Amino acid sequence: MKLAAICLGRAEVLAGKSYKTGIKKSARHAPVMVDAAGLVGDAVCNRKHHGGPDQAILLEGSVTLDWWMRELGRPLSPGSFGENLVLEGLDNRDVAVGDRFVLKDVVLEATAPRIPCATFAAHMCDPRFVKRYTAAGRPGIYCRVIAGGMIAAGEAVNSELHAGDRVGIAELFGAYGRRLPEEQKQRFLAAPLAARLRAKILAS
Repeated sequence: MKLAAICLGRAEVLAGKSYKTGIKKSARHAPVMVDAAGLVGDAVCNRKHHGGPDQAILLEGSVTLDWWMRELGRPLSPGSFGENLVLEGLDNRDVAVGDRFVLKDVVLEATAPRIPCATFAAHMCDPRFVKRYTAAGRPGIYCRVIAGGMIAAGEAVNSELHAGDRVGIAELFGAYGRRLPEEQKQRFLAAPLAARLRAKILAS
């Protein structure tokens, strides 16, 4: 795999909304620093639901974005889904919690699926997009930063699969908000989940 795009956003107000969001992102062609909070210079406006050490980076695979372009019938420029990174050759459905992506010195670890919200739907100019995104079952992938450093588009990305039981990002997405059988619940909790998702599962 390689890093196809690095995308940063700035705080803006979407049409019909009264609050600022950093969901509108575009590709940057210069190297970008990654620290524990994510991409330096990227806007995170609602820290109750976004950002934080366990959801520092949102990435999308090019295979998934290609599928969405066919589904939507239009091109999607890098950053169209509010993602920070696009990995060429990656299908989001193949990723499990704990899988790592290594870009030279930078190491990212998958922690949770992206859960669509009203802001995402407004950004996509489609009030039905949350349902559409949920039905597709191809969620974006939140990552924590294990090791920071500089990254640049075009660099190679190596993947390291989680050594434990594979709890798929797409599987977690499909189970989100549901009452889980105890066995499945404990299996999910054994994975290195993002803190927000762990709390949600504990409360289910």
